[in-house]
Amino acid sequence: MELTNSQYEQLMNYYYQQQMKSKHELEEKTKQVRQNIPEYIQLEKQIYQLSVDYAKARLSHTQIAQNLQEQIHSITGQKEKLLRDHGYPPDYLQPVYRCPDCKDTGYIGDKKCHCFEKQIIHFLYERSNLREILARENFGQFDLLVYPDDYIEETTGQTPRDNMKKILNTVRDFISHFDNTFANLLLYGNTGVGKTFLTNCIAKELLDSSHTVVYLTSLQLFDILETYKFDRDLSYSEKDAKISYLLDSELLIIDDLGTELNNSFTSSQLYRCIDTRLNHHRSTIISTNLSFDDLREQYSERIFSRLTSNYTLLKLTGDDIRLKKAIQQ
Repeated sequence: MELTNSQYEQLMNYYYQQQMKSKHELEEKTKQVRQNIPEYIQLEKQIYQLSVDYAKARLSHTQIAQNLQEQIHSITGQKEKLLRDHGYPPDYLQPVYRCPDCKDTGYIGDKKCHCFEKQIIHFLYERSNLREILARENFGQFDLLVYPDDYIEETTGQTPRDNMKKILNTVRDFISHFDNTFANLLLYGNTGVGKTFLTNCIAKELLDSSHTVVYLTSLQLFDILETYKFDRDLSYSEKDAKISYLLDSELLIIDDLGTELNNSFTSSQLYRCIDTRLNHHRSTIISTNLSFDDLREQYSERIFSRLTSNYTLLKLTGDDIRLKKAIQQ
């Protein structure tokens, strides 16, 4: 898992806001108690002075320090009794943390707290464009039985179901070795055979293990690239932040390549995106309804070469699952 500096700062700002909220709530509670229980203020002053004396005494006077510590403990008990007598819980003036383990700092010592790890996942989900759909499309919902096993697909020499079993093995290997093996996937096949569903399954597994995943349809991708190049209303910093996140994310998913209006601009920008990510060893998954001949014809030879030589090619076969489900309803 890698976060950019700006992403890390956003997460740490979240924790800072939690700390400030907790501090403000405690200040308001303390103000209320001091107004309602004047005696409480005197006990606070006594503890403060005793604490100063205790700190000094620890340096040389062990017995005095012990006596002072006992006094502090006794007055603390008096404070709690005062709170109870006036209808407050004894811990009313203790800070309330969303995570008591790290006290809303995000760290326990020099290690990330478990809440920080969860917050990273939440953060990444929000920026992946996938939170809602991944609740429905994941390996837990994947059904091999929707792929026929009663005929052999000529291009693969296997039934669609056996072919999908093989593809699932490849995909799971891609996920399990994601951190130590650089790989890219090109999923191709007819409309409705499950390419997008499968990319969503992969995205969920990697997001849940705190990897940065960006999902974009080809239309969204080229809209971002066009904005980056031509929109003069956005500042350079805003443009760079968006394009950097796209190019530097650990996994970029480009769904439905070929549905965009293809021209020299889209071809050049697609090449730049693919080539940059290859050079930086950033994994990419592309899904398309286009055949190999269509890919070669619609895009430049150098794009086709990059795809066929640097991507694992996975052809999905079978019936149109979406159409089949629509007919059954």
